[in-house]
Amino acid sequence: MRRSFQLPSADQEFLDSKYKFWETITEKNKTQWVIIQDFNIPAGYTLSVVSIALLIGASYPDVQIDMAYFLPALARRDGKSIRQLSFLELDGNQWQQWSRHRKNANDWQPDEDNIERHLLFVTAFLEGELKK
Repeated sequence: MRRSFQLPSADQEFLDSKYKFWETITEKNKTQWVIIQDFNIPAGYTLSVVSIALLIGASYPDVQIDMAYFLPALARRDGKSIRQLSFLELDGNQWQQWSRHRKNANDWQPDEDNIERHLLFVTAFLEGELKK
């Protein structure tokens, strides 16, 4: 497992307790990422488990984690299209980017929000997509 940068201890403890394999990487453009394997996807998609990548800003946790990136790409089991998707090359793979954002800039609270809470946000927007 690669650990190219340190996360706050609360994030590390959460990831260690919940996921068998996760890592931190820094890309050539100096962007920092957390990659988690075996992330559970809500029922209704063609896959039930994928890898998820989170872009971690240089001043995290003062800046929010935004969006989510999936490998392999997700699709709805019912065949309906999903809007606001694109692809990003990361770590030698094409990751599916879901452009989903918090509604207000102050929805991220640096003293409270973290990777665990962002993953709850991700699960909520995945579930919400299935209701469209």
